[in-house]
Amino acid sequence: DQEFAGPADFLYRVIRPALTAIDLDSPAAEQLLLGTALQESDLRNTVQMGGGPALGYFQMEPATHDDIWANFLGYRTELAGKVRRLAGITDGTPPAALLASHHHYAAAMTRVHYLRVKQPMPPPGDGAAMAAYWKDHYNTAGGAGSTAQFMRKWTSYQIAVLFAEMA
Repeated sequence: DQEFAGPADFLYRVIRPALTAIDLDSPAAEQLLLGTALQESDLRNTVQMGGGPALGYFQMEPATHDDIWANFLGYRTELAGKVRRLAGITDGTPPAALLASHHHYAAAMTRVHYLRVKQPMPPPGDGAAMAAYWKDHYNTAGGAGSTAQFMRKWTSYQIAVLFAEMA
């Protein structure tokens, strides 16, 4: 696994380049993805603790990965091509196992997952709204994570401060 010096390093080296490569970069998307990765893995684990199926720093399950390809990217050829190029393949569906080792690909797939949501992303800097959006659309009601956990990480990693300093 690749080591990152912290959230800013992960943002600059993984999230921002991945979102730029698929033409879906925005401050809100960057914050939502960074918050998601910190909540899901603390940027430590690329395989789910306890033997679950989730992979990568964003802890996406293979079934979710495959559903995105079958029911969303399968109908959006231009975006699918950008995601494939980012993954380093020319056609077909990249294997879900790639989520654990190809961090740019995992970030792109997480962004595409959120792109499927009809509700707009929260405004940048609104940690509570980001937490609720993550819970509703990524972790789900039955998931083990909580908005309180997300907010603790948002605060402890000083996400709002990081983005304010970048502005």
